[in-house]
Amino acid sequence: MNTLTNLLEPFRLGPNLLPNRVVMAPMTRSRAVAPLMLANPLAVDYYGQRSSAGLLITEASQVSQQGQGYQDTPGIYSAEQVAAWRNVTERVHVLGGRIFIQLWHTGRISHTSLQPGGAPPVAPSAIRARSKTFIGGSLADVSEPRALELAEIRLIIDQFKRAALNAREAGFDGVEIHAANGYLLDQFARDGANERQDSYGGSIENRARLMLKVSEAVAGEIGPERTGVRISPVSPANDMSDSNPQSLFEYISKRLNALNLVYLHVIEGVAGGSRDVATFDYASLRKCFSGAYIANNGYDLALGTEALSKDAADLIAFGRPFISNPDLVERLAQRVPLNKWDTATFYGGSAEGYIDYPRLPNRASS
Repeated sequence: MNTLTNLLEPFRLGPNLLPNRVVMAPMTRSRAVAPLMLANPLAVDYYGQRSSAGLLITEASQVSQQGQGYQDTPGIYSAEQVAAWRNVTERVHVLGGRIFIQLWHTGRISHTSLQPGGAPPVAPSAIRARSKTFIGGSLADVSEPRALELAEIRLIIDQFKRAALNAREAGFDGVEIHAANGYLLDQFARDGANERQDSYGGSIENRARLMLKVSEAVAGEIGPERTGVRISPVSPANDMSDSNPQSLFEYISKRLNALNLVYLHVIEGVAGGSRDVATFDYASLRKCFSGAYIANNGYDLALGTEALSKDAADLIAFGRPFISNPDLVERLAQRVPLNKWDTATFYGGSAEGYIDYPRLPNRASS
């Protein structure tokens, strides 16, 4: 049996027929054009170069100014932002690719300098995270948040819904709701960050409510076949924890399944780190969710092929290898060495470390 058969074979994802099962994971690059937080014109080449992936998922894009948590991250809440992203989707589609945008609200992982009027960031509870953000070209402690009022939560749901509509207007094939890595929806879900006593706190059902309401609202606007969700059940990123992640995320997965969403994107272990940080039964999540399961975190050719061959996943997401290998799919197919990435150019800057990594000879230009 050809060990690449599974990784390179087509896969039906809702209305999209993916030519392979390689997914480009969403990765913040902090190159948006201020002050309007527009997708950088260089992003047209960046995503176009990587369009041979079965599916591209863009860097996280805030659903409102309040949702911004880091310097120079793009938005999807204004007409100008929609127009900038449309340049990206048009290039990807001309090159035969498929592209989703990741929608986020960072919640307490933000700084007053990024918030409207210098206001505190918002969170489920007024608990400051032991975490850093990127502002003014350097790392800084996140600001003390304030707890969202119950009446304000409806506004958060509406922000995601409007962002999803904007994404479709910009030409995206779908959206991924960012409910992982310690950002707002994850903050509500996990009891290490949520001490509310109302209908959005306490029980698993209450804490999961915002994530599920956002997912329902987005799917209702653009269709469940164009809506995916990303979760990170045990990742401690951004000072996150939960007393019973297995029960919490099995409940979430079952409820997302009831919405008929097209995929569940799961960070297995610590985002960008160890896969074995805590005991967790990911196979159980797969059983709870009948849509596509995207496995993420530390996957390479061998591990991804093994997961597919064992039916532990439907699609495999690659992160940093896609930064330094715009032709990652071709390199995997030909089993040639991968370019090494340069961490110094991950965040901020311009073309260097963004669109200038070498491709294999005879690779058509984007």
